[in-house]
Amino acid sequence: MKKMLAVLSIALTSTIVTTPVQASSLGQSVCELVAADDKSRLRSFLKSNKLKIRDIYDGLECNGANLLAFASNNNAVETGSLIIAKLPKKTVEAHLSSITSAELTAAAQKRVNG
Repeated sequence: MKKMLAVLSIALTSTIVTTPVQASSLGQSVCELVAADDKSRLRSFLKSNKLKIRDIYDGLECNGANLLAFASNNNAVETGSLIIAKLPKKTVEAHLSSITSAELTAAAQKRVNG
C-alpha cells in the first residue's frame, strides 16, 4: 500500500512539474519567432500547438513587454501586423500607446478605425 502511494505521489509530482516548463518553452518560442520577424514560422508554430494569438496575448510577456510592444521594439513589422490583425479592436486600441514603430502604428490605427 505504501509503495502504491509513493508511486502515485511521484507520478502526480512529475505531471505538475512538467506543465509549467512546457508553457514556458512555448512562450519563449513565440517570443523568438516574433523577434526574428518570421510570420510564416509563427503561424505554423501556433497552428501545430493549437494556439491562437488572442488566447495567449494577455498571459504572455516578452522581455517584460506585451507581445505587440515587443514586436514593435524589435521592428518586427510582419509578425506585428499579424498580431494586430488577430487581436480584437479594443485590445489593439488599449495597447496603441505601447507601439513605437511607425508601420505598426499605422496598421493599428487602421485596425482600430476600421
